[in-house]
Amino acid sequence: MTGIQLQEALLAKWGKSYDLQFRRTQGKIFVQVMWRYLEQASFPMTPQEYQEHLEAVATYLQGWGAFAQVMEVIQSTRERPRLGKAISIPIELGERASEWMVGEF
Repeated sequence: MTGIQLQEALLAKWGKSYDLQFRRTQGKIFVQVMWRYLEQASFPMTPQEYQEHLEAVATYLQGWGAFAQVMEVIQSTRERPRLGKAISIPIELGERASEWMVGEF
């Protein structure tokens, strides 16, 4: 699974290349679909930086065994990212959760 597949899923669902960020809170990890997107003039990344960022996100998701879970939520949600409101997707890490909660992203 790749960052390109993530971008294709975002484009298919909402027609925009939204930013994805990780958030750790209350002992859980979430992928957040942010309201800013690559096609915006004010987006803070170049297309190359965005692709590299999505590749890093995809690598983490693969390592956690959560890529399919995130893709399913993106495809099935009725929510839409909007200014000030991200879509939060909880990641189920199972027994390996403690391995990933030590460091920062």
